This record gives sequence, structure tokens and C-alpha cells, in this order.
Amino acid sequence: MTIMVMAEVLEPGEATMSLRVVHALRDDIITMSLKPGDVISESDIAGRYGVSRQPVREAFIRLAQLGLLLIRPKRATVIKKISPEGVRQSRFIRESIEVEIVRRLAGQPGRDTAEVLNGLIIEQEEASAADDSRRFHTLDELFHRTLARLAGVEYAWQLIDEHKIQLDRVRYLTLGVSSSQRAISEHKAIVSAVVAGDVVAAEAAMRAHLARAEVLLAQTITDFPEYFE
Repeated sequence: MTIMVMAEVLEPGEATMSLRVVHALRDDIITMSLKPGDVISESDIAGRYGVSRQPVREAFIRLAQLGLLLIRPKRATVIKKISPEGVRQSRFIRESIEVEIVRRLAGQPGRDTAEVLNGLIIEQEEASAADDSRRFHTLDELFHRTLARLAGVEYAWQLIDEHKIQLDRVRYLTLGVSSSQRAISEHKAIVSAVVAGDVVAAEAAMRAHLARAEVLLAQTITDFPEYFE
């Protein structure tokens, strides 16, 4: 069942609330507020977010489709463990699209491209210095979404966002000062190539940035084996 279908079967207010629960619960799973293997129930989540059980039920269905929940009839619903293969497929989809985004942007960067992207990097540096992993994660997402917007293909980011969930769970487990500083350095390389109009260098910089996913995956499987299938 897609989000559109949920909007059709629920009353308007319930449909809106269901989407809010989807986003809130997804965020809690990605940021490890709810960990792989945790048992949850409709009543618990309804209380957590202050909503009725109906929108929670619809949110559970959507999140199960996204590979985040395991709904078992007459048994507890569980936060699914991370699928290594799912992470690899997420990385493949993301790289395929984002490489084309930076190629397009580098081929014709706008006047404000450097100012906008460098402004985001400054904010990332501030978040890293404050060791604010949650804010850094948000700014990291915004940087990549902004690349798509500046390239005139912001819808492409919506496609990426839906398919990179498993990868996001791994990335959040490894976010720290050293990890964020590396990401910032890689972001700077992407911006430098884009602003210079160097399509080849922009593609190479993006591929190198996203290739870190394999390293992060191996690291998190070693550090948190209980979180993985």
C-alpha cells in the first residue's frame, strides 16, 4: 500500500496523521531511538506520538513495505534488523542517480551554486565542531538534496530518499567527529569540481564519497553485529 492509497482509505485528518507517524517513526528507526530487534505495538506507538491507533496501523503497513518493520499476525511487531544486501542496493541506487545529478550540475552550474553549497558546508563544520551528530545528519541530507535542486531535478532526490533507508541506518551508526570531518572534506571536493565546471572530477568525487558505504557497512557489522540480519 502506498502513501497515496493510505490517503484514499482514511479520513483526511487520519491520512495526514498517518504520514506524520510514518516520518516520525522512520526517523526514530534511522537514528536508533528504536533499535533493530526492538518490539513495538500499535498502542505503544500511539502513546509515543499522541495519536489514535488507526493512523499507526497504516503507518506500520507503509514502514513494513519500506523494510523497516516486520509485522507478524498475532505476534509482536519488530523493528527489522539491517540487511547488508539492502544497504548495498541502496548505495547502488543512490550512486547511479547522484552521479548523474552532479554531472548535470557541473555541466552548467548556476551563479549562486558556490555560495549556496559553501554555505551548507560552513553549517556542517559548525555541527561537527559541536559534535551534534543529529544536526550534521540533517545538513548532510540537505547538501545532497540541494545538489538535486540546483541541477533542476529535485524530484530525483525523492526517489533516492525512499531507497536509501537501509544505508541511512548504517550511516547514522557511524556519525561522529572523525566521520563528519571526512564527509565534509568529500563534500568540498564535490563542490570544487562542480563550481569549476569539471564534469569528470565531479563524477569521480561523488563516486568516491558514496563508495564509503562499503567501509561503513563492514565497520558497523563488526561493531554492532546484533543489529544485522
